[in-house]
Amino acid sequence: MITKKHTISVLVENHFGAFNRVATMFSGKGFNIHSISIGETETPEVSRMTIVTAGDDRIIEQVVKQLNRLIDTIKVIDLTGQYRVERELALITVYYQKGNRMEITNICEIFRGNIVDINNKTLTLGITGPPDKIDAVVNVLEPYGIKEMARSGTVALKRGEQLKHDKFDKKEILLT
Repeated sequence: MITKKHTISVLVENHFGAFNRVATMFSGKGFNIHSISIGETETPEVSRMTIVTAGDDRIIEQVVKQLNRLIDTIKVIDLTGQYRVERELALITVYYQKGNRMEITNICEIFRGNIVDINNKTLTLGITGPPDKIDAVVNVLEPYGIKEMARSGTVALKRGEQLKHDKFDKKEILLT
């Protein structure tokens, strides 16, 4: 069985407890969450969760079925293997010395990041991009000494389709 990461987009009603029901489903079934991001969509009554998890085809099929059964779920889409746009934000605090501050600044520029904080011992970089880009900048910065790091988790949208601005049906979203 081949286990690989899957990016799953879940549209849920924006109600108290919706996030908790998803997290409880994952823990109750023994599924691991690599990252989860949630926020309102263009429709305030609907939130989009982007969940990154791993498993073989059978496990992912079970995850999708279980998510679809949850009371607040509107739509579940496994974006893995589909054309999609995905981004992540990382804040990375790195130790620096007088001699290598410019090197770290150059690395930040190469990855199109920003220095968002500096003091006499550390620089904090803000980097956005696909998860692979975040992984790459972390690998490049590790030799300098990463003091701490926070990653937002992946947010993703399918390319080429747009949601109509019509009212959402409980279990169906109109796609164009």
